[in-house]
Amino acid sequence: MAAEKKEEEEEDEYKMVELKSLSKRDNIHSFALNDSSPAYSNALRRIMLNEVPVLAVEDVEFRRNSSSLYDEMIAHRLGLIPLTTDQKSYEFKNKCKCKGEGCAKCTLKFTLKEKGPKTVYASSLKSADPKVKPVHPKTIIVKLLKDQEIELEATAVLGKGEEHVKWSPCHVYYKSMPEIKIQENKIKDPKTVAESCPAKVFEVKNNKLQVKNIFNCHMCNACVEVSDSSVQVLPSKKDYIFYIESWGQLSPREIVIAGTEILDQKLMELEKAL
Repeated sequence: MAAEKKEEEEEDEYKMVELKSLSKRDNIHSFALNDSSPAYSNALRRIMLNEVPVLAVEDVEFRRNSSSLYDEMIAHRLGLIPLTTDQKSYEFKNKCKCKGEGCAKCTLKFTLKEKGPKTVYASSLKSADPKVKPVHPKTIIVKLLKDQEIELEATAVLGKGEEHVKWSPCHVYYKSMPEIKIQENKIKDPKTVAESCPAKVFEVKNNKLQVKNIFNCHMCNACVEVSDSSVQVLPSKKDYIFYIESWGQLSPREIVIAGTEILDQKLMELEKAL
């Protein structure tokens, strides 16, 4: 009975994962994932990178191209332009009711028609859906000289980063939460210890060394060396700090929510299979 109770407590521990926002700056966010595990944390990271779907150009039909770039080069550039994505409005082609034939629910058309001399930017792409547009309108597609022309139709579809990086919505990484222990009675010069930290983790108040911002610590151990081990820095085995930078198709918040939902679904499918 004791073994069963212990197993139930361990299961409950993994269900009570806590997510706490730490900082937000434009498209870069950081958050703390508490009461987690290395397996769960890394699974969440990989899913946000590779399995959260976004829109990207997949097919390009050229009707005219007298620019200095080959069709393939321009198509490659178009595919790597991040597009704002409304996940609720689009389906994967293989899951759509049209059975992959390509309808307004699973494909989105862009048109481009320009004549030189001029620089053609991503903003020149005309979208059939006003909600979906290039994230960075000043992205250069091609430069046209006098009398050079380009005319094309591009088709964007939902995809995943595991298929191609153009469908990856972000860059994300994590580290273990630092656990800092200070033996105050053994520290001779707290100011020297505080100044040794390149990340400005410590501060000195009333001649005592205190932790000011633990989230800045990257565990370089400079403070440990200067203090003769009077300061100890250890990585947590259950708390982690995530950093996520969105490419703009989705907000960092949307990516995290979608990632956790996908991971939950995978765990439910695994539970049923077992």
